Amino acid sequence: MSKEQIQEAISKSLQDYFNVLDGQKPTGIYDMIMHTVEKPVLATVMAHARNNQSLAAEMLGINRNTLRKKLLEHELL
Repeated sequence: MSKEQIQEAISKSLQDYFNVLDGQKPTGIYDMIMHTVEKPVLATVMAHARNNQSLAAEMLGINRNTLRKKLLEHELL
């Protein structure tokens, strides 16, 4: 899957979200999306890295301590 396909999937999901709101004013969209997307990203990368946090952090381009904090936040440890 290309970056463009991922962007299209996210765009479609957001449009579906707005359609469900049926005119209601959304708030906190950025935080909602980041939190929603972050958990499966972390879980998938950790599985691909065979639960090696150093490797997963390198793959994600973040510090290992940051990864550990995020894993705890999402109850993935």
